[in-house]
Formats: sequence, C-alpha cells, structure tokens
Amino acid sequence: MNDAGAPAIKQAAWAAVGRARPHESATLHVLGQATYTDDIAETAGTLHAALGLSSKPHAHIVSLDLSPVRAARGVVSVLTVKDIPGTNDCGPIIHDDPILADGKVEYVGQPVFIVVADTHDNARRAARLAKIEYEELPAILTPQEAHAAKSYVVPPMRLARGDAETAFANAPRKVAGKLYVGGQEQFYLEGQIAYAIPGEDNGMLVQCSTQHPSEMQHVVAHALGLHSHHVVVECRRMGGGFGGKESQSALWASAAAIAAHKLKRPVKLRADRDDDMLVTGKRHCFYYEYEVGYDDAGRILAAKVDMVSRAGFSADLSGPVATRAVCHYDNAYYLSDVDIRAACGKTNTQSNTAFRGFGGPQGAIAMEYVLDEIARNLGMDALDVRKLNFYGKTERNVTPYGQAVVDNVIHELVAELETSSEYRTRRAAIAAFNAGSPVLKKGLALTPVKFGIAFNVTHLNQAGALVHVYVDGSIMVNHGGTEMGQGINTKVMQVVAHELGVDMDHVRATATNTSKVANTSATAASTGADLNGKAAQDAARQIKERLAAFAVAQYGGELADVRFAADTVFVNGIEVPFPHLVQKAYLARVQLWSDGFYATPGLSWDAKTMNGRPFSYFAYGAAVSEVVVDTLTGEWKLLRADALYDAGNSLNPAIDIGQVEGAFIQGMGWLTTEELWWNPGGKLMTHAPSTYKIPGVSDCPQDFRVRLFENRNVEDSIHRSKAVGEPPLLLPFSVFFAIRDAVSSVGGHRVNPPLNAPATSEEILDAIAFVEAAASRA
Repeated sequence: MNDAGAPAIKQAAWAAVGRARPHESATLHVLGQATYTDDIAETAGTLHAALGLSSKPHAHIVSLDLSPVRAARGVVSVLTVKDIPGTNDCGPIIHDDPILADGKVEYVGQPVFIVVADTHDNARRAARLAKIEYEELPAILTPQEAHAAKSYVVPPMRLARGDAETAFANAPRKVAGKLYVGGQEQFYLEGQIAYAIPGEDNGMLVQCSTQHPSEMQHVVAHALGLHSHHVVVECRRMGGGFGGKESQSALWASAAAIAAHKLKRPVKLRADRDDDMLVTGKRHCFYYEYEVGYDDAGRILAAKVDMVSRAGFSADLSGPVATRAVCHYDNAYYLSDVDIRAACGKTNTQSNTAFRGFGGPQGAIAMEYVLDEIARNLGMDALDVRKLNFYGKTERNVTPYGQAVVDNVIHELVAELETSSEYRTRRAAIAAFNAGSPVLKKGLALTPVKFGIAFNVTHLNQAGALVHVYVDGSIMVNHGGTEMGQGINTKVMQVVAHELGVDMDHVRATATNTSKVANTSATAASTGADLNGKAAQDAARQIKERLAAFAVAQYGGELADVRFAADTVFVNGIEVPFPHLVQKAYLARVQLWSDGFYATPGLSWDAKTMNGRPFSYFAYGAAVSEVVVDTLTGEWKLLRADALYDAGNSLNPAIDIGQVEGAFIQGMGWLTTEELWWNPGGKLMTHAPSTYKIPGVSDCPQDFRVRLFENRNVEDSIHRSKAVGEPPLLLPFSVFFAIRDAVSSVGGHRVNPPLNAPATSEEILDAIAFVEAAASRA
C-alpha cells in the first residue's frame, strides 16, 4: 500500500485521451504488414472479375455480342443483367442506379457486363473484346446544360429568409457575377475492391473496401434476392476513402457477390485505376450565378445565389450534398436576407457522390468569392470585410436555416491567427514586393471556416459498439465505424482505455463487421469518432459499473469513490490491479462484455422548409496562405501556410494535426491543380495519374504551421472534442484567394479577376489577361 497521497496523484496524472498517441496500425503501415482487402489470403478456387464498360455517354444498346469475351483465355463466365437474381440497383437513396446497364447506357464507363476469369489480367483483357452496337442519344455533359434543359436527378431546392429581393433592390452597393468550381477525384491509394466468398445456405461473406458496411450488406442482399442475415460484410481498413467508398463501393461489392453466388466460388473484383476513375463519381462541380447587396462599409444586406451541380446520370447522394451546400453558403457570416437555390443537374457522366466536405466546401466558397469582390470594390483589406460580417455572439447569430450559433469562437480564433501569422506586417511587405517586381507577384489571404457537424438526415446520427473484457484483463472493441487511415480506431481505443482506466496497449480494435454491430451509419460527415466513440464509451461504462459494484462488494467502501486509472482499480483505500479484479469478477460470474449505443440528441430537420437544427455543433478554423505567381507562365508556389483549427478538447492532438495537414493539401489540390476534363464524346480524359494532377511533396509549403485552437466543445461530445475529418478541407480557400490576390495586383487591385477553380496555370493566365486589359481601359 502506498502512502495516502500517492493514489490520488497517480489517478490525477493519468489519462488515455487528450494525448498524442501513434495510429494503432502505424507500425503495420510502415512495415507493409497492414492487411487491406487485396492482401487477404485467397480461398482455394478464387476467380477474378472485371467489368465491361460502355463507350458511349447516352445510347440504346442495339446488340451485345459477348462471344469473343467468352472465348478469351481463362474466361469462366460472362454475366449480364439477366443473371442478377434479385434487384438490379445499387442506388443509396433513390433506386435509379443499375448495377449493370439494362438496354441503355447513360455515361462512358457504365458497367454493361461482368467477366469472370482465372486471373485478374485475363478478366481485364477479355472485358475489352465485347462487340456492342449502339443507337446514340443526345447527351448532356455540363451542369449549365442540365440547368437550361431543366434536367435534374431530384427536384430543385430553395432556402429563403427575409426579403432578399427588396433588400437587394434597396442596397446602396451591389455585386453580381458567375463562378465555376470544378469537381475532384477522391484518388484513394487503394482502389475499389470486393472479395465475395459464398457460404452454406446461401450465405455470402463480402470483404470490401467500404465506408458503409451496412449499406453494402443491404445492396448485396437485394441484388441476390436474399435477406440481410444471409450477407456479412467486413472491412478491417481502407487505403483511403474520402467519401468515394461511402455509396459507390456498392457496385463493386454487388458485382463480386452476384458472380460468386452464380458460380458458387469465391470471386474478387479489383478495379484498375483507369477503370475506377471512369466508373466512379467524384466531388460535384458547381456553377453559380450570384447577386449580393452590401453597404458602404462592406456589410452584406442581401444575398441571392443560384447554384447547380453536375450530379451525373443518377441521384446517388446529390440531394444531401446540395442540402449541405445550401446550409454552408453562409460559412462564418450572418446573412439577414437570403434566397439560396440549388439544383442537381442530371448529366450523362459518372454519378457524382460524397467527397470530404460533402457539399459544404462548394457552398462556402461562393460566399468567400463574393466577400473577396466586395473588399476589392471598396478598396479594403478582405480580412476586414470578413470580420465585419462574422456571426455575432448574442445577436446576428441565427443561420438562414434557423439554427442558433451558440458556440461561436471565430472572432477569437481569427484574431489569434492574425497576430501569430503577422498578417498585417506581411500584407505591407507583399505590397512593397509587388511594387518592385513586374513579373513575380505575391498574394496573401486569410479565410475562416464554420462547419456544421452531423449527418443531414437525422436518423443516421446513431452508432453501436461492443466491448469485451477478457479474463486476462485485455480488451477487445468493435464498433460500426470504418478505418480509412483517419485514426477512428485509435481514438475509440483511447476512449475505451480511458473509461476502464487501462493503458491503450491493453485494447485492440477488430474489423468492422455487420454480424457484430448491425445497422450502422456510414463513416462520413465527420461523425465517426463522435458517434462510435460515444457508443464504445457507453459499452465500457456499463462494464466499469459492474466491476465497481463487484469491487465494493469485495473490498468495501462507497461506489461513488471507486476509480479506474493507470491499470488499477482504487477502492476503499486499496489498489487492485485491473486484471486481478477482472479475474475475480469472472469467477463471481460478473458479465464482462457489453454493447453500447449512442444517438446524437437535439437534432431536427424539415427538408421541405429547409429549417431546423441539423447540426450538433460547429467546428471552426482559419488559415493564412502566401503565394507567389509567375505572371508570364501562370505557375505559382505556396510559400507559407498558417492554419489554426478548433478540434475542441482534442482526443489525440497528433492525429488531429495530421488530419488538418492532409485536408489542407487535399483541398488545395481541388482548388488549384486537380482538373477533371471530359471530351466532346463524354469520356473522362483525366482518368489516371498521368493526366490528373494531385498535389505532390513539391507542392507543399516549406513553411507549414498548423496548430490546434484551445477550446472545449459546448456540446456533450465525446470528451468535449470536435470533429476533424472534413472542416479543415475549407482552410485552403486561403490558397485560392491568395492566388486571386496576386493576380489582382497586376491591375493595382482595381479589377476583380474572374478566377474559376481549379486555378490551373491556364486559368491564372486567363485571369491575368483579363485584369491587364481591364486596367488598361480604366
């Protein structure tokens, strides 16, 4: 027994959360020993599948000759829509997304048939041999064309507050214009893949790379004409997801399962990178037409915007994406009178889907673009205009959709970043540099983020978990979230370890599996740690309460005074090693496992009025970026980036800072280099690393300063932390507007550069030419 003060000190100094801990699979990643779907040892008799793809954007299939495919080397079977025993659909909400084309194709790359062969290479080669005769139909390829034709995948939506029309008419100053922001390929390192293994009594095990195992279970069961209990879907980890494996892993899972069910043999379907990019959807590109009224100080009085996205040929998740865009148009700014319209254009292209941010970045960037223009029109620093329009604390603090902003820290956060980044000093230094530099021009921008956390659809905000404590004191946790490198398992393990007072090394997380935790939501919307952490905490708490009651029965004392910390149970002045108490509890027949559940409280949403409280809380952040642009070539370089992010009471600062860094670079790629281009025949031409440029190491700033803002969530989130998956992707708005600032300097900041995203070198040169021409006429 230690002296009287030691137990208290030992307890107080110990914690499993709020600490920088390595990713639970870090060692396996580095050693190349982490098991991804393609690394799973193949069962004897495994076959390999490939998809035969359409070469037309919109056409009737007149004839389909698959005899050359069947005759190809190694081919075992060729399956078409007629071979699907159940429902030919993999749409997540609206059932308008066929697994295989049925008489008509609606984009270049749409799967028409499945080839099953003895090897992956033989299947891929055979898939190219089909002879398909088409009767071509008119194709719509852009969101502008879709809007003009009133071609939509879901009905257009509108959010209005106040009287935007009258407020705009009465505003002393006005700005109007158009903006185009391109889409983005998820470009996960591990491509789409599924491995289907048939079992007894029509059972099917599908191991696949997916963010939504339960959705895959439902789709596969429907495709096979079976019940959900026939299908088990498992995912240990993904090599990246970014939203691209939320709904669109369904096509690959169902195709592999259909082939395995038909042939009664295991089938693996692994997409080649080109096929993956041709078949799957991207981040939605958006086209905007806006009108904003403001006063002489730069305060917004009225805001109207009409935005249309390229949804692709089916609805997928385009409706919820547009909803989130509408709800993030305000970003960090109070808008009194608004008229926000959004439409999801039906186009003959890949069906676009979830992507980190899920419409939030597309909504917020439009408002940032407007504020940037207002500042230039008034000859003001854009930061001052932004600060003037920030949400207030007790007034001007209700969003257009009716949710009060009760956790606003944007003023303090931006003020801290403005000081730490030496924004004002650098602004003056850049002006001096540009005055003496005719070719190279520097730009600087500070942009804020306010991002709502929760699923748009209220019922999705739920999660379950299982926690098992074994007789030796070791702990196994299973939850409904999926690990895609973001560290959800690490955080959940920390939560369980903290709740039971043990070191994290005693906790292990197992693969997400639909036979363990049922009816889970997708790991998306930045809710993974929030929901699953709370569910796992609930399960661990129940076990702890049973152990505490047992400890009191054994050693005396008060139940309220029992503490679990540092691998020890402190009870009635006695220190009992956690494994020792567990062993005694087992012998006394105390239940050492439990399930946990969590549903986010206080959420509401009326989709018809677009009003309610759709978000549990808001995450905040801001970033300052400094760039230099070569006005002769359009090339640019990010010289320095300062980011400050509100992760609340961070569960794991190391993981959270890594997430901010990664999101920043990914968002920068979306806005600058990652250009999707379809040829006039509707084929995506940027479908490989050779034609699609994601940021590389050389694109990262040499001076990259990322910090977490000291804060504590006002909502009862898991340990008062905040989500960190999606919101930081909006931080590189600062890069885009720093580039626009540099281009603007060519004309003495008197002309608003018409800069669209991505701001490629060609786009930058076009904007420079416009500014030079306009300045010469002035």
